[in-house]
Amino acid sequence: MHPSQIVLYLSLLIVLGPVVLSEQETQQQQQQQQQQQQPSATSPEDTELCATCEVRQQIKTMRLNAIKSQILSKLRMKEAPNISRDIVKQLLPKAPPLQQLLDQYDVLGDDNRDVVMEEDDEHAITETIMMMATEPEPVVQVDGEPRCCFFSFTQKIQANRIVRAQLWVHLRASDEATTVFLQISRLMPVTDGNGHIHIRSLKIDVNAGVGSWQSIDVKQVLSVWLRQPETNWGIQINAFDSRGNDLAVTSAEPGEDGLQPFMEVKISEGPKRVRRDSGLDCDENSPESRCCRYPLTVDFEDFGWDWIIAPKRYKANYCSGECEYMHLQKYPHTHLVNKANPRGSAGPCCTPTKMSPINMLYFNRKEQIIYGKIPSMVVDRCGCS
Repeated sequence: MHPSQIVLYLSLLIVLGPVVLSEQETQQQQQQQQQQQQPSATSPEDTELCATCEVRQQIKTMRLNAIKSQILSKLRMKEAPNISRDIVKQLLPKAPPLQQLLDQYDVLGDDNRDVVMEEDDEHAITETIMMMATEPEPVVQVDGEPRCCFFSFTQKIQANRIVRAQLWVHLRASDEATTVFLQISRLMPVTDGNGHIHIRSLKIDVNAGVGSWQSIDVKQVLSVWLRQPETNWGIQINAFDSRGNDLAVTSAEPGEDGLQPFMEVKISEGPKRVRRDSGLDCDENSPESRCCRYPLTVDFEDFGWDWIIAPKRYKANYCSGECEYMHLQKYPHTHLVNKANPRGSAGPCCTPTKMSPINMLYFNRKEQIIYGKIPSMVVDRCGCS
Protein backbone atom coordinates (compact mmCIF):
# COMPACT_ATOMS: atom_id res chain seq x y z
CA MET A 1 0.00 0.00 0.00
CA HIS A 2 1.27 3.42 -0.92
CA PRO A 3 2.23 5.65 2.04
CA SER A 4 -0.31 8.25 0.96
CA GLN A 5 -3.07 5.60 1.03
CA ILE A 6 -2.05 4.51 4.51
CA VAL A 7 -2.32 8.09 5.76
CA LEU A 8 -5.79 8.43 4.18
CA TYR A 9 -7.00 5.16 5.81
CA LEU A 10 -5.79 6.21 9.27
CA SER A 11 -7.51 9.56 8.85
CA LEU A 12 -10.81 7.90 7.99
CA LEU A 13 -10.46 5.51 10.94
CA ILE A 14 -9.92 8.39 13.31
CA VAL A 15 -13.03 10.12 11.99
CA LEU A 16 -15.33 7.10 11.79
CA GLY A 17 -14.16 5.27 14.92
CA PRO A 18 -16.41 7.11 17.40
CA VAL A 19 -19.36 6.46 15.13
CA VAL A 20 -18.72 2.70 15.24
CA LEU A 21 -18.38 2.74 18.97
CA SER A 22 -21.56 4.79 19.23
CA GLU A 23 -23.42 2.19 17.17
CA GLN A 24 -22.17 -0.62 19.47
CA GLU A 25 -23.27 1.28 22.53
CA THR A 26 -26.64 1.89 20.92
CA GLN A 27 -27.06 -1.83 20.25
CA GLN A 28 -26.20 -2.65 23.85
CA GLN A 29 -28.70 -0.09 25.12
CA GLN A 30 -31.40 -1.52 22.84
CA GLN A 31 -30.71 -5.04 24.12
CA GLN A 32 -31.00 -3.84 27.72
CA GLN A 33 -34.30 -2.09 26.96
CA GLN A 34 -35.66 -5.23 25.32
CA GLN A 35 -34.70 -7.29 28.36
CA GLN A 36 -36.43 -4.81 30.62
CA GLN A 37 -39.55 -4.88 28.46
CA GLN A 38 -39.76 -8.68 28.54
CA PRO A 39 -42.44 -9.96 31.07
CA SER A 40 -41.01 -11.09 34.38
CA ALA A 41 -41.73 -14.48 36.00
CA THR A 42 -44.23 -12.79 38.35
CA SER A 43 -46.96 -10.90 36.55
CA PRO A 44 -48.83 -7.95 38.12
CA GLU A 45 -51.85 -10.20 38.46
CA ASP A 46 -49.84 -12.79 40.38
CA THR A 47 -48.34 -10.09 42.59
CA GLU A 48 -51.79 -8.71 43.38
CA LEU A 49 -53.14 -12.20 44.09
CA CYS A 50 -50.20 -12.95 46.39
CA ALA A 51 -50.78 -9.71 48.27
CA THR A 52 -54.47 -10.58 48.61
CA CYS A 53 -53.55 -13.99 50.07
CA GLU A 54 -51.29 -12.34 52.63
CA VAL A 55 -54.07 -9.96 53.64
CA ARG A 56 -56.52 -12.85 54.04
CA GLN A 57 -54.00 -14.78 56.14
CA GLN A 58 -53.51 -11.79 58.41
CA ILE A 59 -57.27 -11.38 58.77
CA LYS A 60 -57.66 -15.09 59.60
CA THR A 61 -55.00 -14.84 62.31
CA MET A 62 -56.62 -11.74 63.77
CA ARG A 63 -60.04 -13.44 63.68
CA LEU A 64 -58.75 -16.51 65.57
CA ASN A 65 -57.14 -14.34 68.26
CA ALA A 66 -60.34 -12.31 68.54
CA ILE A 67 -62.45 -15.47 68.94
CA LYS A 68 -60.31 -16.64 71.87
CA SER A 69 -60.74 -13.28 73.61
CA GLN A 70 -64.46 -13.08 72.82
CA ILE A 71 -65.26 -16.53 74.22
CA LEU A 72 -63.52 -15.82 77.52
CA SER A 73 -65.15 -12.39 77.75
CA LYS A 74 -68.64 -13.67 76.98
CA LEU A 75 -68.23 -16.45 79.54
CA ARG A 76 -67.07 -13.81 82.05
CA MET A 77 -63.66 -15.48 82.39
CA LYS A 78 -60.37 -13.62 82.77
CA GLU A 79 -58.45 -16.69 81.61
CA ALA A 80 -59.18 -20.20 80.41
CA PRO A 81 -59.94 -22.78 83.15
CA ASN A 82 -56.92 -24.92 84.02
CA ILE A 83 -58.60 -28.25 83.30
CA SER A 84 -56.52 -30.92 81.58
CA ARG A 85 -57.74 -33.72 79.35
CA ASP A 86 -57.23 -36.26 82.16
CA ILE A 87 -59.36 -34.19 84.54
CA VAL A 88 -62.06 -33.92 81.87
CA LYS A 89 -62.19 -37.70 81.55
CA GLN A 90 -62.46 -38.04 85.31
CA LEU A 91 -65.22 -35.46 85.75
CA LEU A 92 -67.27 -36.11 82.63
CA PRO A 93 -70.40 -38.03 83.65
CA LYS A 94 -71.20 -41.13 81.64
CA ALA A 95 -74.86 -40.25 81.86
CA PRO A 96 -77.84 -40.07 79.45
CA PRO A 97 -78.41 -36.27 79.45
CA LEU A 98 -74.78 -35.53 78.60
CA GLN A 99 -74.69 -38.23 75.93
CA GLN A 100 -77.82 -36.76 74.35
CA LEU A 101 -76.11 -33.39 74.06
CA LEU A 102 -73.00 -34.95 72.55
CA ASP A 103 -75.14 -36.93 70.11
CA GLN A 104 -76.71 -33.65 68.95
CA TYR A 105 -73.28 -32.37 67.96
CA ASP A 106 -72.50 -35.61 66.14
CA VAL A 107 -75.80 -35.61 64.21
CA LEU A 108 -76.52 -31.93 63.64
CA GLY A 109 -73.02 -30.48 63.56
CA ASP A 110 -72.55 -26.72 63.82
CA ASP A 111 -73.50 -25.50 60.34
CA ASN A 112 -76.90 -27.09 59.66
CA ARG A 113 -79.04 -24.41 61.23
CA ASP A 114 -81.57 -22.38 59.27
CA VAL A 115 -82.57 -20.25 62.22
CA VAL A 116 -80.53 -18.16 64.58
CA MET A 117 -81.25 -16.58 67.94
CA GLU A 118 -81.60 -12.93 68.89
CA GLU A 119 -79.92 -12.46 72.22
CA ASP A 120 -77.56 -10.43 74.35
CA ASP A 121 -74.51 -9.90 72.15
CA GLU A 122 -72.21 -9.44 75.14
CA HIS A 123 -72.65 -12.59 77.22
CA ALA A 124 -73.47 -16.27 76.87
CA ILE A 125 -76.99 -17.56 77.36
CA THR A 126 -77.02 -20.50 79.76
CA GLU A 127 -79.56 -23.25 79.16
CA THR A 128 -78.42 -26.23 81.20
CA ILE A 129 -76.05 -26.59 84.14
CA MET A 130 -74.74 -29.95 85.35
CA MET A 131 -73.32 -29.80 88.87
CA MET A 132 -71.14 -32.56 90.26
CA ALA A 133 -71.73 -33.72 93.82
CA THR A 134 -69.09 -32.78 96.39
CA GLU A 135 -68.53 -33.80 100.01
CA PRO A 136 -70.78 -31.99 102.51
CA GLU A 137 -69.46 -29.95 105.40
CA PRO A 138 -68.27 -31.73 108.58
CA VAL A 139 -71.14 -30.22 110.58
CA VAL A 140 -73.53 -32.73 108.96
CA GLN A 141 -71.15 -35.72 109.18
CA VAL A 142 -70.56 -38.33 111.84
CA ASP A 143 -67.16 -40.02 111.65
CA GLY A 144 -66.72 -38.63 108.13
CA GLU A 145 -70.04 -39.98 106.89
CA PRO A 146 -71.90 -39.35 104.65
CA ARG A 147 -69.33 -38.35 102.01
CA CYS A 148 -72.03 -37.32 99.53
CA CYS A 149 -73.71 -35.19 98.40
CA PHE A 150 -73.51 -31.37 98.41
CA PHE A 151 -74.41 -29.13 95.45
CA SER A 152 -73.47 -25.46 95.32
CA PHE A 153 -75.54 -23.01 93.29
CA THR A 154 -74.45 -19.77 91.65
CA GLN A 155 -76.31 -16.46 91.73
CA LYS A 156 -77.11 -16.96 88.05
CA ILE A 157 -79.34 -19.94 88.80
CA GLN A 158 -81.15 -18.04 91.50
CA ALA A 159 -81.88 -15.18 89.13
CA ASN A 160 -83.45 -17.31 86.42
CA ARG A 161 -86.58 -19.33 86.10
CA ILE A 162 -86.03 -23.06 86.65
CA VAL A 163 -87.70 -25.26 84.07
CA ARG A 164 -86.48 -28.65 85.31
CA ALA A 165 -84.17 -30.06 87.97
CA GLN A 166 -83.15 -33.73 87.88
CA LEU A 167 -80.89 -35.64 90.25
CA TRP A 168 -79.00 -38.42 88.44
CA VAL A 169 -77.79 -41.44 90.39
CA HIS A 170 -75.95 -44.47 89.04
CA LEU A 171 -76.76 -47.90 90.50
CA ARG A 172 -74.10 -50.60 90.56
CA ALA A 173 -74.88 -53.92 88.95
CA SER A 174 -76.61 -56.44 91.21
CA ASP A 175 -75.70 -60.13 91.32
CA GLU A 176 -79.34 -61.02 90.79
CA ALA A 177 -82.58 -59.48 89.62
CA THR A 178 -83.94 -57.56 92.55
CA THR A 179 -85.99 -54.60 93.74
CA VAL A 180 -84.04 -51.53 94.83
CA PHE A 181 -85.40 -48.89 97.21
CA LEU A 182 -83.83 -45.56 96.26
CA GLN A 183 -84.00 -43.09 99.15
CA ILE A 184 -83.07 -39.40 99.21
CA SER A 185 -82.82 -37.47 102.45
CA ARG A 186 -81.91 -33.86 103.23
CA LEU A 187 -78.92 -33.44 105.50
CA MET A 188 -79.08 -31.20 108.57
CA PRO A 189 -76.42 -30.26 111.13
CA VAL A 190 -75.95 -33.04 113.68
CA THR A 191 -76.42 -30.52 116.51
CA ASP A 192 -80.02 -30.05 115.41
CA GLY A 193 -80.88 -33.60 116.46
CA ASN A 194 -82.29 -35.40 113.45
CA GLY A 195 -79.67 -35.16 110.72
CA HIS A 196 -81.85 -36.63 107.98
CA ILE A 197 -85.15 -35.37 106.58
CA HIS A 198 -86.77 -37.77 104.14
CA ILE A 199 -87.46 -36.30 100.70
CA ARG A 200 -88.16 -39.00 98.13
CA SER A 201 -88.35 -42.78 97.92
CA LEU A 202 -88.51 -44.80 94.71
CA LYS A 203 -89.02 -48.50 94.10
CA ILE A 204 -86.96 -49.71 91.12
CA ASP A 205 -86.78 -53.18 89.55
CA VAL A 206 -83.27 -53.94 88.21
CA ASN A 207 -81.85 -56.82 86.20
CA ALA A 208 -78.87 -58.92 87.21
CA GLY A 209 -75.41 -57.80 86.13
CA VAL A 210 -76.48 -54.46 84.63
CA GLY A 211 -75.72 -51.02 86.06
CA SER A 212 -78.17 -48.22 85.35
CA TRP A 213 -78.77 -44.49 85.67
CA GLN A 214 -81.83 -43.26 87.57
CA SER A 215 -83.19 -39.71 87.55
CA ILE A 216 -85.29 -38.12 90.27
CA ASP A 217 -87.25 -34.88 90.03
CA VAL A 218 -85.82 -32.47 92.63
CA LYS A 219 -87.24 -29.20 91.32
CA GLN A 220 -89.24 -28.57 94.49
CA VAL A 221 -86.23 -29.24 96.73
CA LEU A 222 -84.06 -26.96 94.62
CA SER A 223 -86.67 -24.20 94.75
CA VAL A 224 -86.62 -24.34 98.55
CA TRP A 225 -82.82 -24.20 98.60
CA LEU A 226 -82.82 -21.16 96.32
CA ARG A 227 -85.38 -19.34 98.45
CA GLN A 228 -83.63 -20.36 101.67
CA PRO A 229 -79.93 -21.00 100.93
CA GLU A 230 -79.21 -21.57 104.62
CA THR A 231 -81.19 -24.82 104.46
CA ASN A 232 -78.93 -26.33 101.78
CA TRP A 233 -76.63 -28.73 103.64
CA GLY A 234 -76.80 -31.39 100.97
CA ILE A 235 -78.52 -34.74 100.57
CA GLN A 236 -77.81 -38.37 101.31
CA ILE A 237 -78.49 -41.02 98.66
CA ASN A 238 -79.00 -44.72 99.33
CA ALA A 239 -80.22 -47.54 97.09
CA PHE A 240 -80.69 -50.76 99.11
CA ASP A 241 -81.42 -54.07 97.43
CA SER A 242 -83.31 -56.96 99.02
CA ARG A 243 -80.14 -58.06 100.85
CA GLY A 244 -79.42 -54.62 102.26
CA ASN A 245 -76.55 -53.81 99.88
CA ASP A 246 -76.24 -50.13 98.93
CA LEU A 247 -75.95 -50.00 95.12
CA ALA A 248 -75.83 -46.21 94.81
CA VAL A 249 -72.53 -44.82 93.53
CA THR A 250 -71.94 -41.80 95.75
CA SER A 251 -68.14 -41.51 95.77
CA ALA A 252 -65.34 -42.27 93.37
CA GLU A 253 -64.33 -45.91 93.72
CA PRO A 254 -61.77 -47.55 91.39
CA GLY A 255 -63.25 -47.89 87.91
CA GLU A 256 -66.24 -45.66 88.68
CA ASP A 257 -65.03 -42.38 87.16
CA GLY A 258 -67.89 -40.47 85.63
CA LEU A 259 -70.53 -42.36 87.65
CA GLN A 260 -70.85 -39.96 90.59
CA PRO A 261 -74.21 -38.26 91.26
CA PHE A 262 -74.87 -34.95 89.58
CA MET A 263 -77.73 -32.51 89.23
CA GLU A 264 -79.06 -31.31 85.88
CA VAL A 265 -80.77 -27.93 86.07
CA LYS A 266 -82.59 -26.46 83.07
CA ILE A 267 -83.18 -22.70 83.08
CA SER A 268 -85.04 -20.54 80.55
CA GLU A 269 -83.92 -17.22 79.12
CA GLY A 270 -86.18 -17.32 76.04
CA PRO A 271 -84.62 -15.44 73.08
CA LYS A 272 -86.67 -14.94 69.90
CA ARG A 273 -86.10 -16.96 66.77
CA VAL A 274 -85.56 -15.24 63.44
CA ARG A 275 -84.78 -16.38 59.92
CA ARG A 276 -81.21 -16.20 58.64
CA ASP A 277 -80.30 -14.90 55.19
CA SER A 278 -76.98 -15.17 53.40
CA GLY A 279 -74.69 -12.81 51.50
CA LEU A 280 -71.83 -13.19 49.04
CA ASP A 281 -69.77 -16.33 49.78
CA CYS A 282 -66.31 -17.16 48.44
CA ASP A 283 -63.73 -19.89 48.85
CA GLU A 284 -59.98 -19.47 49.34
CA ASN A 285 -59.32 -19.85 45.60
CA SER A 286 -61.94 -17.34 44.54
CA PRO A 287 -60.75 -14.43 42.34
CA GLU A 288 -63.45 -12.22 43.85
CA SER A 289 -62.07 -8.85 45.00
CA ARG A 290 -65.27 -7.48 46.50
CA CYS A 291 -66.23 -7.84 50.17
CA CYS A 292 -67.00 -11.50 50.68
CA ARG A 293 -67.42 -14.16 53.39
CA TYR A 294 -64.65 -16.79 53.52
CA PRO A 295 -64.62 -20.10 55.42
CA LEU A 296 -62.64 -20.40 58.65
CA THR A 297 -62.71 -23.40 61.00
CA VAL A 298 -61.83 -22.87 64.67
CA ASP A 299 -60.25 -25.88 66.38
CA PHE A 300 -60.34 -25.64 70.18
CA GLU A 301 -57.84 -28.48 70.49
CA ASP A 302 -55.34 -26.28 68.64
CA PHE A 303 -55.97 -23.68 71.36
CA GLY A 304 -55.20 -26.30 74.01
CA TRP A 305 -58.70 -25.76 75.44
CA ASP A 306 -59.61 -29.21 76.77
CA TRP A 307 -62.20 -27.58 79.06
CA ILE A 308 -64.52 -27.20 76.05
CA ILE A 309 -66.34 -30.53 75.75
CA ALA A 310 -68.21 -29.82 72.52
CA PRO A 311 -67.95 -28.74 69.84
CA LYS A 312 -64.26 -29.49 69.41
CA ARG A 313 -64.33 -27.30 66.28
CA TYR A 314 -66.80 -25.05 64.48
CA LYS A 315 -67.09 -22.92 61.33
CA ALA A 316 -66.58 -19.28 62.30
CA ASN A 317 -65.94 -17.66 58.87
CA TYR A 318 -64.44 -14.22 58.26
CA CYS A 319 -64.85 -11.19 55.99
CA SER A 320 -62.32 -9.91 53.47
CA GLY A 321 -62.32 -7.85 50.30
CA GLU A 322 -62.54 -4.35 48.90
CA CYS A 323 -65.36 -1.90 49.43
CA GLU A 324 -65.68 0.48 46.50
CA TYR A 325 -67.75 3.61 46.86
CA MET A 326 -69.90 2.49 43.92
CA HIS A 327 -71.03 -0.44 46.09
CA LEU A 328 -72.34 1.91 48.75
CA GLN A 329 -75.70 2.78 47.28
CA LYS A 330 -77.25 1.05 50.29
CA TYR A 331 -75.21 3.28 52.61
CA PRO A 332 -75.62 6.84 51.22
CA HIS A 333 -74.81 8.48 54.55
CA THR A 334 -71.41 6.71 54.79
CA HIS A 335 -70.68 7.59 51.15
CA LEU A 336 -71.44 11.29 51.70
CA VAL A 337 -69.32 11.44 54.85
CA ASN A 338 -66.34 9.84 53.13
CA LYS A 339 -66.73 12.11 50.09
CA ALA A 340 -66.91 15.22 52.24
CA ASN A 341 -63.90 14.25 54.33
CA PRO A 342 -61.75 11.80 52.33
CA ARG A 343 -58.61 12.45 54.36
CA GLY A 344 -60.32 11.91 57.68
CA SER A 345 -61.74 8.52 56.78
CA ALA A 346 -60.14 5.25 55.73
CA GLY A 347 -63.17 4.46 53.62
CA PRO A 348 -65.77 1.72 53.95
CA CYS A 349 -64.67 -1.57 55.53
CA CYS A 350 -65.64 -5.16 54.81
CA THR A 351 -67.15 -6.30 58.09
CA PRO A 352 -69.73 -8.81 59.39
CA THR A 353 -73.28 -7.52 58.99
CA LYS A 354 -74.96 -10.66 60.34
CA MET A 355 -73.72 -13.04 63.04
CA SER A 356 -75.19 -15.99 64.91
CA PRO A 357 -74.38 -17.94 68.10
CA ILE A 358 -72.97 -21.39 68.70
CA ASN A 359 -74.07 -23.94 71.29
CA MET A 360 -71.26 -24.94 73.62
CA LEU A 361 -70.79 -27.59 76.31
CA TYR A 362 -67.94 -26.72 78.65
CA PHE A 363 -66.50 -26.79 82.17
CA ASN A 364 -66.45 -23.56 84.15
CA ARG A 365 -63.84 -22.71 86.79
CA LYS A 366 -65.91 -24.51 89.44
CA GLU A 367 -65.71 -27.70 87.38
CA GLN A 368 -69.43 -27.53 86.65
CA ILE A 369 -70.63 -28.56 83.19
CA ILE A 370 -72.45 -25.76 81.38
CA TYR A 371 -74.51 -26.00 78.22
CA GLY A 372 -75.38 -22.68 76.65
CA LYS A 373 -75.29 -20.35 73.67
CA ILE A 374 -72.30 -18.12 72.93
CA PRO A 375 -73.61 -15.15 70.91
CA SER A 376 -72.11 -13.63 67.77
CA MET A 377 -69.52 -16.32 67.06
CA VAL A 378 -70.39 -17.22 63.43
CA VAL A 379 -70.18 -14.75 60.54
CA ASP A 380 -73.31 -15.29 58.46
CA ARG A 381 -73.00 -12.34 56.12
CA CYS A 382 -70.41 -9.71 55.18
CA GLY A 383 -70.94 -6.21 53.86
CA CYS A 384 -69.45 -2.74 53.43
CA SER A 385 -70.13 -0.13 56.09
